[in-house]
Amino acid sequence: MENKKLGRGLGALLSSGNKTAQKEKNLKFINISEIRANQNQPRKNFKKEELRDLASSIKSQGMLQPIVVRLINDDSYEIVAGERRWRAAQIAGIHEIPALIMEINANMAEEAALIENIQRENLNAVEEARAYRSILNNRNSNYDELSLAVGKSKSHISNMIRLLDLEDDILEYIILGKLTMGHARALIGVPNAKELAEEIINKNLSVRQVERSTSKFKKNKTPLKNKKDPNILDLEKELSEKIGLKTSIHFNEEGSSGSITLYYSDLDQLDDIMKRLKK
Repeated sequence: MENKKLGRGLGALLSSGNKTAQKEKNLKFINISEIRANQNQPRKNFKKEELRDLASSIKSQGMLQPIVVRLINDDSYEIVAGERRWRAAQIAGIHEIPALIMEINANMAEEAALIENIQRENLNAVEEARAYRSILNNRNSNYDELSLAVGKSKSHISNMIRLLDLEDDILEYIILGKLTMGHARALIGVPNAKELAEEIINKNLSVRQVERSTSKFKKNKTPLKNKKDPNILDLEKELSEKIGLKTSIHFNEEGSSGSITLYYSDLDQLDDIMKRLKK
């Protein structure tokens, strides 16, 4: 099942053939020792406490949803979706688990794993960025195709991948939740980024404080005084697409408050806005 284009996603893969009988044929209990994790699985961090809670649930209630695997050889399977459940089953001491076997290649499996994790918001920023880069590098695809496949804007994908320019120590801080996405973006291109990252953590600095302290390194790169954060531009675009009107989002200097502006071109649009707000 070769597929050079992105965009099928896990839902499309699971509906291949789109027949209940075919799904039942591909659904079976597999010995947990015959299943291996996908090396290209974008999610690398699994919280031990959450795994223990899931293991307890599986032990008492059973695994209510099968994992999705692909056949590697006669007695070996690779996980496409459901690694968290597979890990929890091992903790619970279960020897066989239900699995849906799909006939897909490694590239499609990587795409499906990425989409599933993004839809469930299971990935941290670094895992998401590495997954985007891997798909762009390993497949004959571009930003337009990847954007369509994962439901994220091209600017969002580009901004995420730029995080990988930061030092490994800083990326680890992001993974551990010590730095936010906003902090990390402000550190890109800063010569003393690692030292500043440690200062952010020790002094609990806000994103706006960091942006002000790093602005001197980015003046030549951002000649426009009021150039907006690409993340804000993404939010504006998403909101505009949802309501069908041009929108603008503004933050005050501290970043704790701001305003949203809606633009209308005629009185009919204004009337429509008023009706929506009154609801």
